[in-house]
Amino acid sequence: MDDSLDILLIEDNIFDAELTIRALKQNNIAKNIVHVATGKLALDFFNGIGDFKDRDITNKPKVILLDLKLGHVSGVSVLEKIKDDENTCNIPVVILSGSKEDVDLKRCYVLGANSYLVKPIEFSSFTKGILIPLLSKEAKTH
Repeated sequence: MDDSLDILLIEDNIFDAELTIRALKQNNIAKNIVHVATGKLALDFFNGIGDFKDRDITNKPKVILLDLKLGHVSGVSVLEKIKDDENTCNIPVVILSGSKEDVDLKRCYVLGANSYLVKPIEFSSFTKGILIPLLSKEAKTH
């Protein structure tokens, strides 16, 4: 059985998370998806602490889908920490945000985001244009 982690979804809106997970699985884009609802849980996930203390931190996601508007620890803070850590900086990060603000977009790209999509998104364009190439690229490098 393949235990590799395909996607880490960091999304506080349960409705958006469920729709994303369902669409990814129905379209055979990803089998192993982990969803966390807060920025703090995302950081705990990467550090293998708290609820994730028994997690193998060497099992990194191939792609991270990150909402910007998270409570307490923002998506921007999570992105900064991911890209500042040598263990996670090479993981592609796709921002999924309701914000069309140019400031948010520029900041995320400066911090190292690979793509920035404004919700709602058209799923077929998202998967064919962004997710499939990122997952394929990551599969080749592992």
